[in-house]
Amino acid sequence: MAAKPRSATLFEAAGLGSDAPRPLADRLRPSKLSEVVGQDHLLGPDGVLTRMLETRSLGSLVFWGPPGTGKTTVARLLAQETDLHYEQISAVFSGVADLKKVFDAARARRETGKGTLLFVDEVHRFNRAQQDSFLPVMEDGTVVLVGATTENPSFELNAALLSRARVLVFKSLDAEAVGKLLTRAEEVEGRALPLDDEARAALIRMADGDGRASLTLAEEVWRSARKGEIFDQAALQEIVQRRAPIYDKSQDGHYNLISALHKSVRGSDPDAALYYLCRMFDAGEDPLYIARRVVRMAVEDIGLADPQALVITNAAKEAYDFLGSPEGELAIAQAVIYVATAPKSNAAYAAYGAAMRVAKQAGSLLPPKHVLNAPTKLMQAEGYGRGYAYDHDQEDAFSGQDYFPEALGRQTFYDPPERGFEREIRKRLDYWAKARRERGSG
Repeated sequence: MAAKPRSATLFEAAGLGSDAPRPLADRLRPSKLSEVVGQDHLLGPDGVLTRMLETRSLGSLVFWGPPGTGKTTVARLLAQETDLHYEQISAVFSGVADLKKVFDAARARRETGKGTLLFVDEVHRFNRAQQDSFLPVMEDGTVVLVGATTENPSFELNAALLSRARVLVFKSLDAEAVGKLLTRAEEVEGRALPLDDEARAALIRMADGDGRASLTLAEEVWRSARKGEIFDQAALQEIVQRRAPIYDKSQDGHYNLISALHKSVRGSDPDAALYYLCRMFDAGEDPLYIARRVVRMAVEDIGLADPQALVITNAAKEAYDFLGSPEGELAIAQAVIYVATAPKSNAAYAAYGAAMRVAKQAGSLLPPKHVLNAPTKLMQAEGYGRGYAYDHDQEDAFSGQDYFPEALGRQTFYDPPERGFEREIRKRLDYWAKARRERGSG
C-alpha cells in the first residue's frame, strides 16, 4: 500500500519552509560598511564612524533615525570590523532577566579576551530602571552598547545613559540612495523592474526614505507582473497601494510637522503652510488640534498687527465643529492662508511675557493710592482714591495719570512695530506719551 503523501504544514503552505527563498531585503543586506547607502555623513571617507574605526576607538553609541535606514546592519558590521562578538536583543521582547543573562555572558566572554558589541533595538522602550542597568557594564567595558531608536533620545533615554554614549543620526534615504538599492536589487534578481520611468520614480517616493520598504515594494511589483508587462504609475498604485506616511501623532513626526506649519505661517509663506497642513490632514491628525494651533499663531505671531486674525481663526474652528470632515478642513485651510499672509507682530506676545516677568519679580506692590477703591471712610481717610482724574472728563478723554506702583516706576512692555494695524496703535501711543510728558505725569 502506497504511503499517504504528507500534507503541507501551514508554515510550508505559506512558502516559509526551510528552503523558502529569503526576502529581498534580507538577501541584499550589506556585507561590508562600504555597501551601506544613504549615510555618507557617518560612513563616507570623512564620516564619524569611519574615523572611529581608523583610530580603533569605538565607544558606546545610540543610533537615532527612521526605520529602514541601516541602523541594525551598521551595528552588525561594526562588530565585524572591530572583531567584537555581536549580541542582539530587542527592548520589545526583553526584560531584566534577559539583560542579566546577556551581561553575564559578556563578562564570561571578556575573561577569555573577547569583547561584546551589544545591539539593543528599540532601546527607548526600556523603562528608566532598565536603562540604568546598562550603566555599570558600559562603564567597566563589559559591553560596547549600540542602541537603536526611532524616537528622540533627548526625550526617551536617561541622561546618565546619554552621557556615556554618542548619538549618531541616521537620515532617511534620499531618492538617489533608494535608486541605488533598486539597481542592486535588479542585479541580484537578474531582471529589471517592470516599471516605466514615472512609475519607478513613484515607487521611490512611496518608499518614503525607507530602504527596507523600497525592496519590499519592488518584490510586490515582480510578483504581480505578467511576462512582458510594464506598469505605469496608475497601475503601480493599484498593485502596491499607497504606503502610509511616517507619522506618529504622539512623537517626532507630529511635532516636526506642526513646527514646520507654524514657522511657515510666521515666515509668511502660505504655500509651504498649506503643504504642511495637508501633510497633517493626510496623516490623520485631529483637525481640531490643528485649528487650536492656528488660533495660537494668530495671537502669538500676528497679534494686533491684524486683530481680525484671531476672529477668523476662531471662526475656522467653529466652522469645523459645525461642518465636520471633510468640508470643515477647508475652513482651517482658509484660516491658515489668512494668517500666513497677514502682517506679523509678536509685540503683544513679547509684552505679555515681559509684564509677567516683572509681576513675578516685583512682588505684591500696592498700586498708587489715587487708583485704589475707597468704599469705607477709613480708606478715604488713608487717601485711597484721592486725586483720581476721571479720564472721560479730561481733554481727549486722557488724563495722563500714572498707574504704576510708586516703588516700581513707569514701565514699557508693549512696543508695536510700524506694521499693519499696529502702525495706528503706535501713533496713538506716541500721542499719549507726549501728552503725558506735557501734563507732568510721565
